[in-house]
Amino acid sequence: MFIDEVVVKLKAGDGGSGCVSFRRERHRPKGGPDGGNGGKGGDVILVCNENVGDLTKYKFIPHARAESGQGGKGNDKNGKGGANTLLPVPPGTVILSKKTGQVVIELIRHEETVVLLKGGQGGQGNLRYKSSINQAPRQSTPGQLGEDGVYQFVLKTIADVGLVGFPNAGKSSLTGLITRAKPKTAPYPFTTLHPNVGVVEIPEEYARFLMADIPGLVTGAHADRGLGHRFLRHIERCPLHLFIIDMAGVDGRNPIEDYEQLLRELEYYNPQLLEKPHLVAANKMDLPEAPINLQLFQKKYPAVEALPISCLLHSRIEELKNRLYQWLQKEAANP
Repeated sequence: MFIDEVVVKLKAGDGGSGCVSFRRERHRPKGGPDGGNGGKGGDVILVCNENVGDLTKYKFIPHARAESGQGGKGNDKNGKGGANTLLPVPPGTVILSKKTGQVVIELIRHEETVVLLKGGQGGQGNLRYKSSINQAPRQSTPGQLGEDGVYQFVLKTIADVGLVGFPNAGKSSLTGLITRAKPKTAPYPFTTLHPNVGVVEIPEEYARFLMADIPGLVTGAHADRGLGHRFLRHIERCPLHLFIIDMAGVDGRNPIEDYEQLLRELEYYNPQLLEKPHLVAANKMDLPEAPINLQLFQKKYPAVEALPISCLLHSRIEELKNRLYQWLQKEAANP
């Protein structure tokens, strides 16, 4: 199960109440007030953790509450502060307020921490009200209420390359060939039901980068056909997109039309995605129709870099992997 969107109800701890107390000691008949302050309520803190894969935890436990502070006691004893509640989330998590719909915070870096809700301050005991004109105060204050709210957690995967294509174009096969991920592959549509993020290693350069494979798009994905296009959120942050096209046109498909339809679906979701650079992996070059279709594609789109590959024969896979790495290196050198 992969969960990338949840709604959670959160509550920080309330502050403890201040205490009204007077000394009752045999050797101090005029002991005076000694009520302590209440303890502070615990905070709700978000912790970015790269070892957390998704938001499944909050699907089954959609609420959390920090501990409240304890009340003050006599003999000038302050109440103990409430424990904080830590909520681990994966890098790329966006927190939105359900009340306003606005983005509250985004967590990107590992071990980044953010106080989402602050605990209430503890109340003051009667000792704090003692003065020259008020020697025996009988007043105290209750603790403040902790902040609360309902939030939507949305995961947007952080990767270097986002893989986009139609079902059965070879996305999962390519992911399995060049990364350590082991996605399901089968000769039917929608074998990929959730994003897969794999590590692509370049041994000769002692380097690596991340590639995100999302479920296949279909014509009309923006109208919720197939699996829809909500998974496109997982390639929003990718600096480079890799379109994988069935260049052989299996089952009567047209590679040029497939490419144009993928562009349209990205535009329907977010026009800014079209501003990102992309490469094309021309898959299934082992079939006889593929070379002719590749020539037609390059003739119509000469500015688009199309790299011929065959996932079935493992042909030119290393070349594609190195080309992706070269592009990312060039982009990093010229931000």
